[in-house]
Amino acid sequence: MFHLATEHWLLLQAMSCHPLCWGGTSITSAKIKVNGVPLHYKQTGQGDHAVLLLPGMLGSSQSDFGPQLKSMNKQLFTIVAWDPRGYGHSIPPARDFPPDFFERDARDAVDLMQALKFKKFSLLGWSDGGITALIAAAKHPTLIHKLVVWGANATVTQEDLKLYNAIRDVSKWSEKIRKQMEEMYGHEYFAKTCEAWVDGISQFADKPDGNICQHLLPHIKCPTFIIHGGKDPLVPQFHAEYLHKHIKGSRLFLMPEGKHNLHLRFAEEFNKLAEDFLR
Repeated sequence: MFHLATEHWLLLQAMSCHPLCWGGTSITSAKIKVNGVPLHYKQTGQGDHAVLLLPGMLGSSQSDFGPQLKSMNKQLFTIVAWDPRGYGHSIPPARDFPPDFFERDARDAVDLMQALKFKKFSLLGWSDGGITALIAAAKHPTLIHKLVVWGANATVTQEDLKLYNAIRDVSKWSEKIRKQMEEMYGHEYFAKTCEAWVDGISQFADKPDGNICQHLLPHIKCPTFIIHGGKDPLVPQFHAEYLHKHIKGSRLFLMPEGKHNLHLRFAEEFNKLAEDFLR
């Protein structure tokens, strides 16, 4: 969904959009045209197992996955983190939210990895990126090796709508978080896109059972790991339990102290969980 935790935004200024080096391992930044849109991505590592990191609402490779790009095993994995169209450095185009925006992101994500010549790869998706990853795994079962999702949901409930509408007006966000978002996007784009996202995600509430992708869950064939923060204030636990129940053979791990941004707040534990599952 969205990320309001301060730890998340502290990463915004910690990473550069240019090639950089952490601990002797370079992280490259580049753009490649996919489905008519120049998509920005970061890549690091030289392992045989390719992994794509998918960010949340208004998120990007630089804001959402600093600890993963820095510290995940570079010998075992080749790690790619992308900016979906209209987010981060994949602007233009401006971000919009047609009824199929999750499907569009899933198509872009898969086509990006194929454009980068990865024949098969795993997906790590957070929040909106988790929803995108679920759809991609269901629609492209021969391409996806393994799947890890956290802070994701397959439906939109009335309870969820209240959470979304609470963040519609960015002037009500904390000054610190708002300032950092405005530094990345500018006030007008940030405010306009946040409102558009609320409207875009809310449209699913009008569908039967609030369906986003619940009809696709039985089609996910790859090994799937669902992680959920016991203190996530944005995505109630029943969403994770629903995914676990409807994705055959999936594993569910509850991180008792984790909130929505558990992969940032507890990066070392998260990275180990993800790596052990992907091995």
